[in-house]
Amino acid sequence: MFIGHFGLGLTAKKLDRYVSLGTYFLAAQFLDLLWPIFLILGWEKAEPIPNGPPLENLNFVSYPYSHSLFFAVVWGILFGIVFYARTKRKGTSFLLGFLVVSHWILDYITHVPDLPIAPWSDYKVGLRLWDHQVATIVIESIIFIGGIIIFLQSVHFKKRVPYVSFFIMMLLLAGIFISSFYSPPPPSMKVLGWVGLSQWIFIFWAFAIDRSKKPMR
Repeated sequence: MFIGHFGLGLTAKKLDRYVSLGTYFLAAQFLDLLWPIFLILGWEKAEPIPNGPPLENLNFVSYPYSHSLFFAVVWGILFGIVFYARTKRKGTSFLLGFLVVSHWILDYITHVPDLPIAPWSDYKVGLRLWDHQVATIVIESIIFIGGIIIFLQSVHFKKRVPYVSFFIMMLLLAGIFISSFYSPPPPSMKVLGWVGLSQWIFIFWAFAIDRSKKPMR
């Protein structure tokens, strides 16, 4: 799943306006932000499937430290602890920790059975939503568009420019999602890792947008 993760990040803003949208995006995408680093370092492995169907042209050979259920929970707990240590906001810390774990849950729905339960186990799971392209588009779009609507009900920007910037970011995310149905396998896993790190652009972009909002009463 891709835009669905961002959709949950947008929705979270409604639950607690204290936190920047950038922080919510960081939590929702945290596993996918770790994975490119681990891939580049050689700690996790993937390989292209040249004739694979859309969304399934990459074999996630091994990614136990970023995408096992065990480590998803560990990263979620650590994310929440670090945030609590800085802010002392218990409820928000739980919310952010859940967002980290939610990434694995949404991936479980979409992936083929390649998600490990734990690093020491060979058992892998996945409900294979990617086998059904129309259903994938519909479900991800509902989560994403719903998140946009909820987010816009939660904030009010001081000027028009942040609204424009926000919608440009949303259109770009949607464009990347649609293009994933037509993208060939990456030329190398190192390249894939560096491309994956480009997601940080959306994190910093979201921080910049959220600074322009008016306080809500």
